[in-house]
Amino acid sequence: MAGEKMAGDEMVLEETAGDRGTRSGDHAHVVRVYYEDTDFSGFVYHASYLRFLERGRTEFLRVLAGDQSELHRAARGLVFVVRRMSLDFARPAGMDDLLTVLTRTLDLRGASMRLAQEVRREGDLLVAADVTVACVRDGRAVRLPDALRARLAPPDAA
Repeated sequence: MAGEKMAGDEMVLEETAGDRGTRSGDHAHVVRVYYEDTDFSGFVYHASYLRFLERGRTEFLRVLAGDQSELHRAARGLVFVVRRMSLDFARPAGMDDLLTVLTRTLDLRGASMRLAQEVRREGDLLVAADVTVACVRDGRAVRLPDALRARLAPPDAA
């Protein structure tokens, strides 16, 4: 599980490779834009944002619940799949930009969670995403385990 330490007025759950998870419920993951992420215009290709958002969700889960492959083993085949995603592209990012992917839980249901994600550059909003992720085992939706539910709950749900 993630380690804890104080950072200013917030309790930091984990801080590695540019990631930061806090008890406020927000998680930040830093991504650099490479040539392979852009199209012929020099701007980030729209589908590349899906990879950035996936990395943000993966690191969010790693901070709150540990390594997904270990979670998969410990929870007898539990996996998360994207059920729905809506994206709003506000501004483009370009080559060599340093982006921050912010992820937070909005809502937990029986077998799913709704996440808000943003891709920002120096504070400016580039992409906003509303993502519903389902908890699945053997191809069927299953209730989020209680221990995991407690760790993923939005801060205002406590």
